[in-house]
Amino acid sequence: MQTKLSKGKLLNEHGHLNEAGYAFEMVKTYQREDIKANPLRIKEWDYYYLQDSDFAVALTIADNGYMGLLSVSLIEFKEARFTTKSKVILMPLGKLGLPSSSALGDCVVKRKDLQFSFLNDGKKRQLKVVFPKFVEGKTLTVEADLNNPPQDSMVIATPFKEKPTAFYYNQKIIGIALKGTLSLGEDQRVFSKNALGLLDWGRGVWPYKNTWYWGAGHGLIEGKVFGFNIGYGFGDTSKASENMLFYEGKAHKLAAVTFNIPRSEKGEYFFMRPWTFTSSDQRFEMYFQPLIDRKDALSLGVLKSDQHQVFGYFTGVAILDDGTKIKLNNFLGFAEFIRNKW
Repeated sequence: MQTKLSKGKLLNEHGHLNEAGYAFEMVKTYQREDIKANPLRIKEWDYYYLQDSDFAVALTIADNGYMGLLSVSLIEFKEARFTTKSKVILMPLGKLGLPSSSALGDCVVKRKDLQFSFLNDGKKRQLKVVFPKFVEGKTLTVEADLNNPPQDSMVIATPFKEKPTAFYYNQKIIGIALKGTLSLGEDQRVFSKNALGLLDWGRGVWPYKNTWYWGAGHGLIEGKVFGFNIGYGFGDTSKASENMLFYEGKAHKLAAVTFNIPRSEKGEYFFMRPWTFTSSDQRFEMYFQPLIDRKDALSLGVLKSDQHQVFGYFTGVAILDDGTKIKLNNFLGFAEFIRNKW
């Protein structure tokens, strides 16, 4: 039985979660000053994924305590290639000013000619990123407006068994209407009328070692916006999973979903071979054909990261709460597998 969150403060006077579970909106109030853990363990980020049929861009501002990150990924589906560039900021410790709520607040970070601006007045999100010398000496500029968010989103409050002051509070808004442009040097691309945006808003205190699986997709099916969010692997999710379907702005809660990634007899993953996804309630059964493995690895002393965000096409059936079957055929999305020591 999954637990639905009630309204109130996220953390109690000891810095422990008041309640674990899920919701369709931000019902818990997060305040950084309520945390009772080492500031080096606090992780905060805003991640926007802007997707069109031929290309997508991912924009990240992250404050991970001892290390901040400004990152851009350009994913080109027709060419089956990607480019990722990042700027590392040492010991930000909250100084990047990420908002305490996803509903309202701005974050602007500038480093010389590098600019990341995520503005949110409560009605419209305005994103602007300028990244010099992104590829072949060309400057990448992204300007996008996100409007009319869907009524429901995925919200989850997850504890970690390793430590009572560790937690993850997360919202994912899937299928936001998008207008904007992406320029690389003199080449400008305009997001089409069917382009959509996604926000991954995360705040928490994480243990040193963790592994997570996450997948998402959004697009039009027979002229109506459909999307999904699936994931697991980190924390104690016994009270709720983050698995949801979204159709015309309404959320439909799923039970457990399993990522079946091809592996060798020795346990090696084959990320570019077809995956499958199965669900305990049989409401998300998918075949996934990979197109691009946006992989990244870090090994710097005690810090290690192995990341595979795989973009591709989902084919299968998703079932809404009322039994309506949504058939997906080469539906664009991604699924990722990430192991961190951070």
